[in-house]
Amino acid sequence: MRPTPRLRALPFVLAILVSLALVLSAPFIGYVRSWIRTQFPGQFVRIVGTGIVVIGLALVISAGARIRSHRPLRYGVLFLSIACAVWFSIATATGIPEVDVVQRFHFIEYGIITFLFYRAWRPLDDPAILVLPFLAGLLVGTADEWLQWFIPNRVGEMADIFLNGIAIACGLAFSLGAMPPAAFSRVWTEGSLRRVGRLSSAFVLAFALFFQVVHLGYDVRDEEIGVFKSRYSRPMLEAMVDSKAEEWRAHPFPVVLHRVSREDQYMTEGVTHVQKRNELLAAGDPAGAWSENRIIEKYYTPVLGTPSYVSRMGHRWSAEQRADVQSRSAAVAGGGYTSAANPYPIYAWPRAPFWAVSTAVAAIVWLLCARLDRAR
Repeated sequence: MRPTPRLRALPFVLAILVSLALVLSAPFIGYVRSWIRTQFPGQFVRIVGTGIVVIGLALVISAGARIRSHRPLRYGVLFLSIACAVWFSIATATGIPEVDVVQRFHFIEYGIITFLFYRAWRPLDDPAILVLPFLAGLLVGTADEWLQWFIPNRVGEMADIFLNGIAIACGLAFSLGAMPPAAFSRVWTEGSLRRVGRLSSAFVLAFALFFQVVHLGYDVRDEEIGVFKSRYSRPMLEAMVDSKAEEWRAHPFPVVLHRVSREDQYMTEGVTHVQKRNELLAAGDPAGAWSENRIIEKYYTPVLGTPSYVSRMGHRWSAEQRADVQSRSAAVAGGGYTSAANPYPIYAWPRAPFWAVSTAVAAIVWLLCARLDRAR
């Protein structure tokens, strides 16, 4: 095993500071977007798109200026990384220009984060320079998505972490073309495998925590309605009907969106059922709309009559509309309805086995890498 090269602290400090800035800026991004839309009506996509092009060209020109040797190979790697980023952006486009341009800006952000971590670990000159920056980027992406989940009008979910992984991979390829290692060796340097083991374990545990907060929940079964998924159990929801009503009487729910604030997930869940109810009614499915309305009436009662930044009038049907939908719905008492209101997956997995498996995987990876490092 080769001895460990000296790693400088400054590149790590810079990479960590930029990563913290990316994660902690999440509550304020909404203000920036709102300001652009207000100051330059109808120009949001053009302004952000221009910023992406300018930053991208600056990165490409800077990388190209550094290339002095192995030019065909390094230019090829740069071109491949850019081509993959462009292809993926086109392949995953939603068709909504504002959403797509924001996703492309994230590509730039995570490409830069990956490059900074790659530069910090580059002196290792072994396979760890490919693995460690990728894991660090995923860890930053997990923290970013976790924080976004708590912020109103921001979305954090598992699929976005994997999308960030594609951006990280493209950023890693770009980094290799722009700044390849001085003398790459397939032989691991002393301590590299331990670093990989520690960072892998940290990512597994961080992802498990994120997954529990965002994607673990319960199947709530109701004899009258059927089943729906929630991040709260049925007893918790039944208790929250009274506690939330009391809380919102004492402290009225904000009717103006405060972007730097804590999202009320109970309200958000109730609103997703309201939206699904309205969609089903508009689609000519009064039975489904009635079932969704019964879910709201029984488990999210305070959401119906509470003014909020979503609706200042609340979401309760008038007595006439409620009676009309009930009369038009068929077999409403069968209890066979399955709600698909949640826009993102919720898994009704028991938490103890989930954490047992997650902790075991993290420990096995750590110990295995440490053992392989000692054995070399």
